[in-house]
Order: sequence, then structure tokens, then C-alpha cells
Amino acid sequence: MSKEPLQLSCVIVNYKTPDLIITLLPDLVNELVHLHAKIVIVDNNSADGSVEKLTAWIQSRDLSVGVIVVESKFNCGFAAGNNIGIKLLKSKYYLLLNSDTLIRNGAIRKLVVTAESSNRVGIVSPRLEWPDGIGQESCFRFHTPWSEFLGAAKTRVFETAFRRFVVAMPVQNRTAGPDWTSFACVLIKTEVFQSVGMLDEGYFMYFEDVEFCYRARMAGWEIKHNPNARVVHLRGGSSPVKEMTKLKRRLPRYYYESRTRFFYQTYGRIGLTAANLFWWVGRLLSKTRQILGRTDKAANAGEWLDIWVNWLNPLKPYTHPDIEKSNT
Repeated sequence: MSKEPLQLSCVIVNYKTPDLIITLLPDLVNELVHLHAKIVIVDNNSADGSVEKLTAWIQSRDLSVGVIVVESKFNCGFAAGNNIGIKLLKSKYYLLLNSDTLIRNGAIRKLVVTAESSNRVGIVSPRLEWPDGIGQESCFRFHTPWSEFLGAAKTRVFETAFRRFVVAMPVQNRTAGPDWTSFACVLIKTEVFQSVGMLDEGYFMYFEDVEFCYRARMAGWEIKHNPNARVVHLRGGSSPVKEMTKLKRRLPRYYYESRTRFFYQTYGRIGLTAANLFWWVGRLLSKTRQILGRTDKAANAGEWLDIWVNWLNPLKPYTHPDIEKSNT
């Protein structure tokens, strides 16, 4: 770990997205020019020439001092990949940034100002938006058994009546304090890691941001969302899950393993079981409407069974996607 304390370290995990990162870096470097900061790119064993391509680009721009490329010997997922970068440098703040993002002018400075507004603010997120400026949902309430029912039922009358259990909050136009926020771009104080630990490497991908925010909130940290700090999120850089969800295809096993792990860690076995049973009840309602021709398919293929993945052993190590592919 470096002995020199930085004001900010930006950590980007790469998995076969070097072109996205090369597009991201110029504006990111400009945003950091007035900060004592470094950028760490953690390559998650892309094995596609990413490291060589990124290194050559960085050297051609004479950015070798401020941008570091680190190679992981294994594709260890989102949480572990970020932990590698976080542990590398000692810093006051850590900015975790997806490779499929673009930084709008002044965004990082505004995140830092928000973080410095109170000693209790530990996690800060920007407004995520599409390239045309339309906002994306990035502030959320915690998942609960009731939210599982609402998500599976997809019935507007229930969502209206039980709005406080709907996970996704509307796009925020004012400073907000959500239960958790997207880690596509997030600023975290080093004291948060010191008090609650690192990201849980038992998650390959998904739910690790929810679980980390849950631990932080339980420790008394506040989460703030500043919509004036704006970051473009292109989505889907390293994961197919969002596109598969849109098409209602069967999701990777690691997604459901993460879901099971989160509900068990947060609510125990009873809460995990309740979440699955509530999902089934909600799905029965949406399936009935689907049969009657009143709605489109409301669940991913195989989801009624996949939500029970690892139910008997919720903390079982995740199934690496490479292993899953070799078994299909």
C-alpha cells in the first residue's frame, strides 16, 4: 500500500471493456487534475489484450504516474475486483466507477463537497443518466419480502398502496438519503471501510452494493445522493443481466446466489424463506393476468425455481460464470 495519502483514489474494474475505459479516461483525468488523486484500473483477468491496450494508451498520453493498471490472476467479480484497487492506495476517499460510465463536468468535485458536508455522510452518489440526459433510477429502498411480492406481482394498485416497499425510487431532483445507491459510481470515505470492512467478496456480482450500504447504515453512516453531480451510465458494459432481464431470459446462477446471500445475511433464514414465498404469491397473481392476456410475461425464465438457489446453504461460495458455462 502506498505511504503517500491521497485525497481520492478512483477504482475501475475492467473485464473485457478497454475501449469503454479509454473513452472514459480523458474526462475523468480532467476532473481529477485539481485533486491529489490517482486512478487504479483493476483488470479482472480479461485475457483479451485489455492490459496491453490500456497500458499503451496510458503511456501514449504520459499518464503513467496518475493511472495504474493492476492485473488480477482470476476473474474474481465486482466486489473482489474493487477491493484490490481500494487496498492498493491509502486515500481519504475512494470513487468506485464502472467502466461503462462518462463523467460530466464538475461531478467529482460535487461528490466530494457533499461528502465533506457532514462527518456522518459516508457514501455519496451522483445522478446517473443516459447520454441524452434522461435520468436513470439510482436510489433505492432495501429489498424486503414485501418488495419481492410487489416485484413479482407487478400490479400497479399494490405498488401504489405499498409504495414504501417498492425498491426503486423515482429519479431524484433534490439531495436525497436513500437506503442504498448504485455502485456504478459512488464515493466512499475511508472511515466507512475502517468501520464496516470491505465489500463482501462472497458476491460475484449484484447485491454487493446493497449489502455494503446496509452494513454502513447499521453502523450509523448516512448515504447521500447529489443529483447535481451527473454521470452518464451506458449500462451493460461487463454484465448481460439487464439485457437478459429485459428479454425475460434465464439469469446467470450467480445473480440468484447473490440474492440468496443478501436476504440470509440481512433477515436470516426465516426472512429468506419469506422473501421466496412472497415472490411466489406475487408471481401467481402476475401469471394469472398473463394467462388472461392482460399482461406480458412478468418473470424471467426459470425464476420460480432459481430463487431457491443455495437456500439450504446461503453462504455457499458462488458458482463462477465460467464454470456455469462449461456445465451447460
